[in-house]
Amino acid sequence: MNVLLVSATPFEVAPLMVYLNKHFQQDETGVFHRNGLSVRLLLTGVGSVATAWQLGRLLALHTPDWALNAGVAGAFDRSLSLGDVVQVSTERFGDLGVEEATGQFTDLFQLGLLEPSEPPFINGQLHNPASTLGRFLPAVHGLSVNRVHGHQPSIDSIQHQYPDAQVESMEGAAFFYACLLANIPFLEIRGISNYVESRNRAAWQLGPAIEHLNQVLIEILGSLQQE
Repeated sequence: MNVLLVSATPFEVAPLMVYLNKHFQQDETGVFHRNGLSVRLLLTGVGSVATAWQLGRLLALHTPDWALNAGVAGAFDRSLSLGDVVQVSTERFGDLGVEEATGQFTDLFQLGLLEPSEPPFINGQLHNPASTLGRFLPAVHGLSVNRVHGHQPSIDSIQHQYPDAQVESMEGAAFFYACLLANIPFLEIRGISNYVESRNRAAWQLGPAIEHLNQVLIEILGSLQQE
């Protein structure tokens, strides 16, 4: 099986890289191999534009059997604990539209510039039809933005706009969009590093989120190997 592992930054998957370098053989192209499993790592950079560009360039040359997006996320949903690992079953773009004179956000669907069910969207959302691959993890609804929320009035506004959003990232929707249009089975998993609240980096639990995320990644790759 050929797996494409996508992450925005190297530090989010640093423990996995240690594992791959120790237990897999790396070929001249940088792909890791072991027991019938090939893992190609794509570090896209932060944000949807970088993710879209890097994925578009790679998918024009290689078609993986499965794609996996891994990183940290902030949580709107306070029932999620910091350090939890979740799978994102739906995504949406949370800042693709206009700001009205009232300060309210209006997205492209509400503006009539895009039909809510124009592929690959379903009612304005991006759904992962292969989300059962991650059924061992809690399933959540994701919101992807280019500017993460850290000011309470804007947090209240976006939660009013999208009350089902449970986690926030900067790349998830771009990853969903590319995989859906390329017909590649995929999974997005996130470690919860912080709550979406008035910005307070001192309250973040980045270390545990990355540690637990990478533990799950290693378990997933282990389950895919042909012993």
